[in-house]
Amino acid sequence: MNFFLETLMVLLMSIWYTLEALVYTFIPRRKKNISGEVVLITGAGSGIGRLMAQEFASHGTVLVLWDINQDGMKETAKLVKECGARKVHYYLCDCSDRNEVYRVAEQVKREVGDVSILVNNAGIVTGKKFMDAPDSLIEKTMEINTMAHFWTYKAFLPAMIANNHGHLVSIASSAGLVGVTGLADYCASKFGAVGFAESIGLEMLATGKDGIKTTLVCPFFINTGMFDGCQTKWPTIMPILKPEYAAKKILHAVLTDQTYLLMPKSMYFIVGLKNILPTKMGILLGWYMGAFNFMDKFIGRNQKQK
Repeated sequence: MNFFLETLMVLLMSIWYTLEALVYTFIPRRKKNISGEVVLITGAGSGIGRLMAQEFASHGTVLVLWDINQDGMKETAKLVKECGARKVHYYLCDCSDRNEVYRVAEQVKREVGDVSILVNNAGIVTGKKFMDAPDSLIEKTMEINTMAHFWTYKAFLPAMIANNHGHLVSIASSAGLVGVTGLADYCASKFGAVGFAESIGLEMLATGKDGIKTTLVCPFFINTGMFDGCQTKWPTIMPILKPEYAAKKILHAVLTDQTYLLMPKSMYFIVGLKNILPTKMGILLGWYMGAFNFMDKFIGRNQKQK
């Protein structure tokens, strides 16, 4: 096609997609049926991972739980059975260890079958300013929050590609879209997770695997204990999210094949402003929203338990 025809096509399709988006603003999207799908959730032993497992279980799915907390997984397994899961399987797996991810993935394939919905949820946060963060913790943050996604995709994506069917869910963070003081390693890891998820989504489309859907989740702080002590300057605009609300929104995004989910809704506006404002105005906005002080009173789950 020549330049004129391709440009005309893009303009017409842009109008169509804009109208489509406006229609879906007022008319709910149709939800897909995930009954019988094999759903693997990393970091399922507590927090948002447990709540997501319960939400998926209510749709008659087969649950595969991964965590380093055996007791936590047992409790999650009990809860999801009560919620209607067809079957529940749980495995100890340190997602920061590539070889362990591959080993446990093979065990899952033998004992359960092919995973059709993969939820990369496991994550950690040091909560330290960059120069105060030990090298070992920085490496662990990158290994769990970013590199683990590479290894789980390597393990489970081939079957999805072969069947042209599946859903990849990445639980990233708004800190993967906007830098935050005191979260340098965490932001870097989440920026990496965002870029990786976006790239794989485009790769699936470019190779004709449009049956493999992707959902990239970027929430503000969720009140699961992981970010205990963190504060928000304007809770009406940027509230600390309730975990039950977040889990329900994530499931809805999966059921409607929503590619991006930012929470709260104000994050769409904030991220948009960040990308178009002059740098100094962006910094001013960050100061106004309290981004310089989010982590000032951080306690965190691990520190709290000591």
